[in-house]
Amino acid sequence: MGNCWGSSAENPSSSADTRLSTTGTSSQSTSTMTMTTTSAGSSISPISRFSASSGDETSPHGQILPHPNLRIFTFAELKVATKNFKSDSLLGEGGFGKVFKGWLEEKPSAKNGSGLVIAVKRLKSESAQGFREWQAEIDFLGRLSHPNLVKLIGYCLEETELLLVYEFMQKGSLENHLFGRGAVVQPLPWGLRLKIAVGAARGLAFLHTSEKQVIYRDFKASNILLDGFYNAKISDFGLAKIGPSPSQSHVSTRVMGTQGYAAPEYIATGHLYVKSDVFGFGVVLVEILTGLRAVDTGRTGKENLVEWVKPYLSDRRKLKTIMDAGLQGKYPSKIVYEIAQLALTCLEGEPKARPSMEEVVKTLETLEAAPERSIRSRNRSGSRPAAHRHVQHQHQHQHQHQLPLPLPPPSPMQPRTPLHPRHNGFSAYQQSPQLRQ
Repeated sequence: MGNCWGSSAENPSSSADTRLSTTGTSSQSTSTMTMTTTSAGSSISPISRFSASSGDETSPHGQILPHPNLRIFTFAELKVATKNFKSDSLLGEGGFGKVFKGWLEEKPSAKNGSGLVIAVKRLKSESAQGFREWQAEIDFLGRLSHPNLVKLIGYCLEETELLLVYEFMQKGSLENHLFGRGAVVQPLPWGLRLKIAVGAARGLAFLHTSEKQVIYRDFKASNILLDGFYNAKISDFGLAKIGPSPSQSHVSTRVMGTQGYAAPEYIATGHLYVKSDVFGFGVVLVEILTGLRAVDTGRTGKENLVEWVKPYLSDRRKLKTIMDAGLQGKYPSKIVYEIAQLALTCLEGEPKARPSMEEVVKTLETLEAAPERSIRSRNRSGSRPAAHRHVQHQHQHQHQHQLPLPLPPPSPMQPRTPLHPRHNGFSAYQQSPQLRQ
């Protein structure tokens, strides 16, 4: 741990420390969490329940489960799944531990050879912050279910071993695709960028509109993971907080997160608003447009991306000069301009001036549908030759059914610290190519 960037003391009585609870009361402190030990030696938390037949299919609109619906693994099971945590299974490494790719075999009654690819995060037991984040992942992801949130399958707490088991996301993080380099990393085409933005916005909107609002607090490109079809899912709930009560506008908490993404009011005062997340979303939108990192000390005089590009976002001609060169000009200028205006509203200095994530989702969904309506209109008018339409349909069909690309070699993970500056590496649990300086 290090000193906080910015200053604000943690308010011990703040509702920010309240966990999701059916009784409406705070959960016990992680340091006093009661554990029971099975005869096999594995420790089991009484807060979690798992039933293979309970049916944990994700609701298309998301849901909060009454109890954490998690499988409790033994350490021996996860050793087998990861081949004893072999180095060639390593996906990444951070300040609080390592993440490994694993394989879970199905029960003997299942078809031969069937199983599930997983990502196993093994935390360092000596890290107090790591233990708190392990607990937060269980408290939040154990009950939050949505198509745009990464699924936490289960966990292990056995003697000094702390592990979390997630679904495996084949395409890695958005950060890797925007800033990675090498033959295995190709620039994301505009359509996929917009699809990812819509999916991530839906996940964040679900958190904000839940019965007990959840403030994610660390929204950034490295925490947006992609499945085999580039569906975006928000990961890493180690810093998540329950939002303010109806009588409050914010919660007060110690400033934690990532420099360049944190909202200005949070940095200055430690006051965390639901719309503090909206600011972080605006930063990611700018990264999607420009292909540039939120903070890069190598850009002399332009280290902070938002401060540098804000004047460019409101001018159509200037906007073209900062668009990601990897797009090669292949994007709808009108829609890109509208998204730049949306980003500007998300980046407003006052939380009240920012849109809600529900409004952001509606705007993005409308813009995502606009090109489709335009294409259908041109086809009906007969302005496009039939042969050209056939080629386009064939290309779209192939794109929808393309196989996942081979995963790139592993790279160090970005450790969790109080509002740390950006550096090469990432905090998600997927593989990463070497990143640009």
